Amino acid sequence: MDERILQFVYLGFLLPSLFALTLVAEGIYKISRHEEGFFTFALGILFLVGLAIAYLFLFKR
Repeated sequence: MDERILQFVYLGFLLPSLFALTLVAEGIYKISRHEEGFFTFALGILFLVGLAIAYLFLFKR
């Protein structure tokens, strides 16, 4: 692949992964304060798993 295309692909994975990590961190923060944060935490984890699966399918050799 062209190096320029790889940069856009990695950027496409970097921004959603930062969003997912933000969801996970917010969920942990809410859970630690005894608020409803499990759904946010689980959604962030599912988002990270989806990104990992997409990465594996995209760069499978």
